[in-house]
Amino acid sequence: MTSTDRRVLPGFGLSLGFTVTYLSLIVLLPLAAVVVRSCGLSPQQYWAAVASPRAQAAYLLTFGASLVAGIINMLIGLLLAWVLVRYEFPGKRLLDSLIDLPFALPTAVAGLVYSSLYVENGWYGQFLVPLGIHGAYSRLGIVLVLVFTGLPFVARTVQPVLESLDADIEEAAASLGATRWQTFRYILLPALTPALLTGFALAFARALGEYGSVVFVSGNIQYQTEIAPVLIVARLEEFAYAEASAIASVLLAMSFVMLILINLLQWWSRHRQAAG
Repeated sequence: MTSTDRRVLPGFGLSLGFTVTYLSLIVLLPLAAVVVRSCGLSPQQYWAAVASPRAQAAYLLTFGASLVAGIINMLIGLLLAWVLVRYEFPGKRLLDSLIDLPFALPTAVAGLVYSSLYVENGWYGQFLVPLGIHGAYSRLGIVLVLVFTGLPFVARTVQPVLESLDADIEEAAASLGATRWQTFRYILLPALTPALLTGFALAFARALGEYGSVVFVSGNIQYQTEIAPVLIVARLEEFAYAEASAIASVLLAMSFVMLILINLLQWWSRHRQAAG
């Protein structure tokens, strides 16, 4: 066997077996437990648990706020990645490190900080509340903390792709008379689209399951600022474990559907880029 045929890990069978076993114990079995626990309900009880007006309001807020936060993160993450890759300026390394702060900071701390900043007597709230902008105990506050927790995903996904793009391509486009927008639209954006979609998917999925930061900043008002994870915890505190599992199973199913759709978009984008 030549040196090029050698692998760091052992044979394919052993590596695959370890991977499948690990995923089964850590991911698949807990997810299966949620489904099995919800199966203890009759169809009528299951539907009553997952389709109540309170649950529907929580679903709508959870997915709506996650979608808005994902889109904002996609735009801001692209801008941050562009600045870090294409420009040199004092404090660049510090800014690069700060992007990863949401990874290290407990989300509960983020919720406490945001709620204290945007309350009526907070640093930001004392100026925004008189204008009718309520960033604490509102849906706006939920979006703000979801943007904070999901921001690193887009920036860190797009950054290496930008670094791999040759600046000579942009210079060639400019020499042929292309404007900056045309260069971005027809040259850079097609190459960045798969990374942007991946970052959006990660930020969106992160926002769907966020609990620690939202519970402090939302106020948890039923039908208004109560997200699905908070509703699940409320059901657990009521010892309604089957109902909590039923709501969790809906989130699980909807998350799978969204991830499949986003993966299809990524495949379509790569296929279109290769065909072009």
